Amino acid sequence: MSGVVLRCEGLVRRFGDRTAVDNVSFEIGRGETYGLLGPNGSGKTTTISLLAGILSADAGSVELAGQQITTSSTHAKAAIGLVPQEIALYQDLTAIENLRFFGRLQGLEGKTLRDRIDAVLEIVGLRDRASDRLEEFSGGMKRRVNIAAGLLHEPQLLVLDEPTVGVDPQSRNQILDSVEILGGEGLSVLYTTHYMEEAERLCDRVGVLDHGVMIAEGTQDELIARVGEQDLIIVSGEYDEQLVDACSQLVGVDRAEMTGRGLEVLTADGTAVLGPLVALFGEHNAVIGGLQLREPNLEAVFLDLTGRALRD
Repeated sequence: MSGVVLRCEGLVRRFGDRTAVDNVSFEIGRGETYGLLGPNGSGKTTTISLLAGILSADAGSVELAGQQITTSSTHAKAAIGLVPQEIALYQDLTAIENLRFFGRLQGLEGKTLRDRIDAVLEIVGLRDRASDRLEEFSGGMKRRVNIAAGLLHEPQLLVLDEPTVGVDPQSRNQILDSVEILGGEGLSVLYTTHYMEEAERLCDRVGVLDHGVMIAEGTQDELIARVGEQDLIIVSGEYDEQLVDACSQLVGVDRAEMTGRGLEVLTADGTAVLGPLVALFGEHNAVIGGLQLREPNLEAVFLDLTGRALRD
């Protein structure tokens, strides 16, 4: 990394007796896209609120571009472009009117503001819809304007909290393309997502949170090597918990569990396990609707580290 833009050290945040963030530390370099992954309730949103100065930490520190971030550090926060999951826009205004409003809040005006609006609309692929009201936009288009608003003031760190949830395929591709372009131009990005393929495509490094603890961090190759480069078998069909338990006892199977996609089996040798797995379905009179064998990837790593699917 050519210089550290964000440094979080020993972050702790408690809500009563519950510790939502427990001694979390990580760094993001200039031009790096960093993926913050974790199951629901793992502490991702709280961590983002801490580093953005929305919540105060019970312990630890956040430094952005050499400045400490706290709930009262207004100037330092200006280096962050925070794009939340919720659409933070005015539905009865046009795209350009929304961007003018948010640009003025950031102290932009005149030709500088006009140029920045043109630039960010180009980045998100919406220059041709600049004069349309937000209420006429699809959910995905609104999210793209949301991202444009976060880019107006040319932040040093762009924080994208699950930016593609519930969007149409065209908008999703546009968002992913935009993030790739921004990273290539030197912008640092913190990216959270419930879609593992997005993290694989975009992120230079990944941190995995579980129960408020950073349990693993590194490049995709480093994380895959850490868990032994295992294969993932996904079986759809009709089966019950008894079959899942039986699958977990097969020789060579490290973990078997039911998820929203079907029966997921983690193993060091998927080819060797396939035959016994199919035979076990026959013994239990269970129906196989579909079967996939996936080579080691970030999703297999995540399942191995947390014992849960990303969307759990």
